[in-house]
Amino acid sequence: MTLGDDAPESRVLIVVTGGTICMQPSEDGLVPARGFLKQCLGPRPSFNDGSYPEPLEIITSPQGHRKAVQSLRTPLSSYGRRVRYCVLEFDDLLDSSSVDARSWDQIARIIQQNYALFAGFVVLHGTDSLAYTSSALSFMLQNLAKPVILTGAQAPMMMLQSDAHDNLLGSLVIAGHFAIPEVCLYFNFKLLRGNRATKVATDDFDAFASPNMLPLATVSSSRTHVRWNLVLRRRTAEMRNGEAGEEKLQVQSELDTAPVACLRVFPGMTAQMVDLFLHTEGLRGLILETFGSGNTPGGPDSPFTRVLADAVSRGIVIVNVSQCLSGSVSSIYAPAMTLQRAGVTFGQDMTTEAALTKLAYLLAQPGAEVEGVAEKMSVDVKGELTERTGTFFEHP
Repeated sequence: MTLGDDAPESRVLIVVTGGTICMQPSEDGLVPARGFLKQCLGPRPSFNDGSYPEPLEIITSPQGHRKAVQSLRTPLSSYGRRVRYCVLEFDDLLDSSSVDARSWDQIARIIQQNYALFAGFVVLHGTDSLAYTSSALSFMLQNLAKPVILTGAQAPMMMLQSDAHDNLLGSLVIAGHFAIPEVCLYFNFKLLRGNRATKVATDDFDAFASPNMLPLATVSSSRTHVRWNLVLRRRTAEMRNGEAGEEKLQVQSELDTAPVACLRVFPGMTAQMVDLFLHTEGLRGLILETFGSGNTPGGPDSPFTRVLADAVSRGIVIVNVSQCLSGSVSSIYAPAMTLQRAGVTFGQDMTTEAALTKLAYLLAQPGAEVEGVAEKMSVDVKGELTERTGTFFEHP
């Protein structure tokens, strides 16, 4: 018996949706390719200790159909544990620009169906819409008690210079070693809360940031440093908002982003433009990306303000978030106060991705009412925002 042969192991399911991380060259450019475990993980010692354990069972349908698939095992970690894992690939691998609410539902259902079989889950996903998906899943997965970590790469796993190896291995190790009951996004040695992350670079390896919250964990050469004081306790958010139900994982499905939209304010924007946008058929909610700490053109009686107030009176939920990466919207300046008096909801320090998916989540709940949805958009539901209770300008 060699060292570590009797070491404990954790089981993790890797869900491959597509994205750059699993792409290979083709005549039409880089496209997602199947066979990720065999092509990309099996040949790498970091992901395969050479023991080739027995297959693992996964559930592949809502009816509970089981399928035995090949599993691999990592070498012994510095924590004296191995991670044994297998891969479930989407039937149709996606470029992340094609991901939509149906994709979110498919990911959530896969996790729910296999929840009892694995200690954690890693979702491989393209980077373009990764922050939207991590935000959406954070609201969809209720009573979550296991880590769900989304990651991807700026270059394919098969390329010589790629961040794919480190991003996937880091995600796998955290999912198999740390009971962080959140949807997270792991990139460039940082574990971010999923609904606090946003993409900040098109090709840098440090592609994601969490401007208004420290990372949940960082990885060094020797250890994973978890900020446990920031980690949401199991069901804390649900209990705080009176949504506590059964312990069993629940999925809030049928999110639909079609009735919600984002609109970015710019200098010279006219009220007529905004009014036309707000009369889009079927529109129920709008994320308004404003200047600075929540400001828009015009005053209390301006056409711009009247257009927004009219939309609110018609039952459209309008949420004010800042165009800035860091900081929060507030009514400290007169233009923002005007918006608040017109019925616009303040999204505090939420990212656009979190605000959009949260609004879709709230509107999809049975019996959702406009007033209740608007109120909850300013309240912390899943750690997505910082609730403000004090003044913004005060002496230290």
